[in-house]
Amino acid sequence: MAERAIHTTTVKLSQDDLQIDAYLAKPSQEGSYPGVVVLQEIFGINSHIRNVTERIAQEGYVAIAPALFQRIAPGFETGYTPQDIEIGRNYAMQTKASELLSDIQRSIDYLKTLPEVKKDGFGCIGFCFGGHVAYLASTLPDIKATASFYGAGIATRTFGGGEPTVSRTREIKGTLNAFFGMEDASIPTEQVDQIEAELEKYNIPHRVFRYDGADHGFFCDQRASYNSIAAADAWEQVKQLFGQL
Repeated sequence: MAERAIHTTTVKLSQDDLQIDAYLAKPSQEGSYPGVVVLQEIFGINSHIRNVTERIAQEGYVAIAPALFQRIAPGFETGYTPQDIEIGRNYAMQTKASELLSDIQRSIDYLKTLPEVKKDGFGCIGFCFGGHVAYLASTLPDIKATASFYGAGIATRTFGGGEPTVSRTREIKGTLNAFFGMEDASIPTEQVDQIEAELEKYNIPHRVFRYDGADHGFFCDQRASYNSIAAADAWEQVKQLFGQL
């Protein structure tokens, strides 16, 4: 099946006294499409995140990627050098769970204003920092399908302090698929096991994918850790997951 033609633009979301930049991609053809929120890595809304947003739109969704560092570093976008990683991590440490959830809900509310967007259930996908944020976002009532990619710290902390994000597993409203590379030193196997145990404990519809030989960032073809086999399989799983929207 040929990829859909899409339209992309940058929009601004009003949130209290803040204007949040967001990258929007949607099919060009008129129709009714589910909405999906795309959550960035620590590198901002860079070309990789824009590309993922576009790929989702090509599959028949209206996808939006809000700038999660808007309060800290408006317009931030960077690459993958050690210096870039240090800066991005510093920004991520300054975020707060309540503000992240508020910004994601604002993105959903914006999608609901678009006439081509279905209003009865949204998807969410995030990577790295955004993979952790996606697990948090899965607790929002509007989110019915979540894809969380290598979200470090889910089992050990949350943004802004407090109980680890995994402690909120019982609040998840829909289906959650989590994707991990087994060579990812930032997410030890025991933490993956803990996340899976919590999902099972609270009977959350879920699947946990563990990719042997894959490292952190395996889905990003701009990083040295890109693993084409794991990335291709994970993409098929994401398409199946969002197919239920």
